[in-house]
Amino acid sequence: MSGRCEGEPGLTRAVVDLTRIRHNVAGFKELVQDAQVLSVVKANAYGHGAFPVARAALSAGASRLGVYTVSEGLALRAAGVTAPILVFGPFRPADAAQIANFQLTATVHNIESARALQETGASVTAHVKVDTGLSRAGVEPKKVAGLLETARSFHHLTIEGLYTHFARAEEPDPGPTVRQLDTFLRVADELTARGLRPPMLHAANTAATLAFPAAWLDMVRIGIGMYGYYPSPVEPPPVPLAPALSLESTLTRLHTIHPGDGVGYGHEFVAARDTVVGLVPVGYGDGLPRGLGCGHGSVLIRRARVPIIGRVSMDQITIDVTDVAGATVGDAVTLIGSQGDVVQTADDLASRAGTISYEILTRLMPRVPRLYIGDAA
Repeated sequence: MSGRCEGEPGLTRAVVDLTRIRHNVAGFKELVQDAQVLSVVKANAYGHGAFPVARAALSAGASRLGVYTVSEGLALRAAGVTAPILVFGPFRPADAAQIANFQLTATVHNIESARALQETGASVTAHVKVDTGLSRAGVEPKKVAGLLETARSFHHLTIEGLYTHFARAEEPDPGPTVRQLDTFLRVADELTARGLRPPMLHAANTAATLAFPAAWLDMVRIGIGMYGYYPSPVEPPPVPLAPALSLESTLTRLHTIHPGDGVGYGHEFVAARDTVVGLVPVGYGDGLPRGLGCGHGSVLIRRARVPIIGRVSMDQITIDVTDVAGATVGDAVTLIGSQGDVVQTADDLASRAGTISYEILTRLMPRVPRLYIGDAA
């Protein structure tokens, strides 16, 4: 396998196919037609690597990027990204100067954050977030007009966009999402009547982009979908998605234990037969959930699915390869990905670990090298 590797080559690695990132972004762009696509690359692009993914997404039709922290935006600027970058999260007044200097687009959650941007004395662009029911960050609907009225006097600050975020767009019941969208559009109509409406409206995350065309507005924000996963089952899917990341490791030891012998900390697995145990150098220190141990999770080896036995340790797991003919030290072990027609996705691991694919992907640690394959541009 050839490609560019970020990090020291090792026995465990994440392989990111940038052609698949491009495929997924292009599919969403085709779906939403004239609406812009913002590609969400926060949390190191959901574990995939922010700069390579950003480059691939922009070349495939995304016009903007989204991050949560100012530092994430600055890292993309340092890597040479010139496209607009929207910072979703709050920022300290001390960060306002860097937002302005590096031409990041801030999110304004209150009048204090707007004033901090104005006081930089430099031209800066921002979007206002409206809390329509997620009950996290954002401006209450009844206070949006007042904030924008005050911000209109801030001559260094341009309010370019108005947005909200849905709480339940991935659920079968459309009611909560419809109500949030209605609230958002009523706010926009009030602003229009008062001459305060920003030029760009956006509301749709991946789930809403797939299920609620009325929420596309001027821009959609694509997160998990860009990486090849659906937030919830969609039949038939309006955009065919391809998972972009595989997590691979290597079989480093084989040994046989006998009935009554235990494996790993606490001996939570005790052999009931002669058992061939394989050692794989990946653990929760790499981001593998500890809850996948003791038979809850599995890996692929020689096109067979075998259980993880014993606990997941910080750096290692043990697997039962008793029934895998020809298993040999050096064999490839797949945690996310495929071997022949046997497939294990981040959704599969998430189901076994009691979580979601987002967490499985974003928890991959920096010590896992990323190998990039495919076409980024």
